[in-house]
Amino acid sequence: MPWMQITLHTDPQHTEALEDMLLLCGASAVSMLDGADQPVFEPIKGTTPLWQDTRVMGLFAADSDDKALLAHLRNGWREQFSATEFPPYKLEILEDKDWEREWMDRFEPVQFGPSLWVCPSWKPVVDASAANLMLDPGLAFGTGSHPTTALCLEWIAQQDWQGKHAIDYGCGSGILGLAALLLGAEHVLGVDNDEQALVATSDNAQRNNIEPARIPVYLPHNTPSDPVDVMLANILAGPLIELAPALSALTKRQGLITLSGILEHQADAVIAAYTPWFDMHSVSQKDEWVRIDGYKR
Repeated sequence: MPWMQITLHTDPQHTEALEDMLLLCGASAVSMLDGADQPVFEPIKGTTPLWQDTRVMGLFAADSDDKALLAHLRNGWREQFSATEFPPYKLEILEDKDWEREWMDRFEPVQFGPSLWVCPSWKPVVDASAANLMLDPGLAFGTGSHPTTALCLEWIAQQDWQGKHAIDYGCGSGILGLAALLLGAEHVLGVDNDEQALVATSDNAQRNNIEPARIPVYLPHNTPSDPVDVMLANILAGPLIELAPALSALTKRQGLITLSGILEHQADAVIAAYTPWFDMHSVSQKDEWVRIDGYKR
C-alpha cells in the first residue's frame, strides 16, 4: 500500500523529541538521515552521533489526516520548545514498491583483476571460466561496491593464494575470505564481533559450494591463536590501531597484511601503529579511502 511520509529538518538536540512525537502520533516507522552530506565515519565508542542537519522521517498510512498530524506535532513542539520555531518539513505520498526487488536490482556483477568476479547470487555469471563469487550480503556489510571492499578485492586478485592460510578479520558477508578461497587459498578464518556477520559468511560459503571446514567463523575472543600467511582486515582506522598487536600475533613472519576501512588522513596513524612489526610498503587509494599493504618482518 502507499504511505504518507513527513520529513522534518532539525539538529541533534531536537531529534529525540521529534521521534517521540511522531511515534505518539502513530508513525509506523521513524528514521533519521544526514540532511547536509556530513558523514560520521567513525563514532567515539559508546556514542551515537547525529548530523548537525538531521532529517527525521515518519512513515504513516496514506489515509492519515495530514492536517491533524501537523497540528499534533506543532502543539507538542510548542509545549517543549516554545522559544524555537517549528522545523521545516515536507509531506509526500510514497507509492507502493517492491522494495526488496528494487534493492536487488541495483547490484551488478563486478570484475576484480583478470580472474575474479563478484556476482549477486540472483544474477547469472558473466565469465564461467573465472572465479565467480556468488554473494548475498544479507544483513551484513560487504558487496564489493564500497571503495574499501573494492580496494581489498583488487589486492586479493593479484596474490598467489595456492596453499595459503588467511584470516578475514571483520569478515562481514565473508566476501574477502571467500574470494581468497575461490582463488586457491587452503583455509580462511572468518572473524567478526557481529554474530549476524558470521551467519552471513557461512551462508555465502554454502552458496559458493565451499566446505564449512575451509572457512570456520569465530567471535574475536574465540579466534584460534595459530598465525596465518595472510591477514585481511577491512574495518575502520580506530579499531585497526587498537588491534595492531593482536593482528601482528596472528600473522606469520614474512606473512602479508592488507588493511582498509581507512580514510586518507588516517593512513599515517595506522601505518605508525603497525610499523613495530610490519613493513607497510604500499598505500592505494579510491575516493577518500585507502588500503595499506605490508609484510611482517
